[in-house]
Amino acid sequence: MTTPITITDPAGTRAAAPRARRLPGWLWFIALWCGGVAGAMSLGFAFKLLMNATLFAVG
Repeated sequence: MTTPITITDPAGTRAAAPRARRLPGWLWFIALWCGGVAGAMSLGFAFKLLMNATLFAVG
C-alpha cells in the first residue's frame, strides 16, 4: 500500500521573484557621459554669467 504524500511550498519559494532589469554597460556609459557633459555645460554657463557680472561691475 502506498502512502499519499503532499508537498506544500511556502509562499514564494518556487515562484522566482521578478528580477529588476539591469542596464547594459554601454548604456551606463552613455548615460554617465551625457550627465558629465550636461554638468560641464551648466558649470561653464554659470561661470560665463559670473564673468559677465564682474566685467560689467568693473567696467
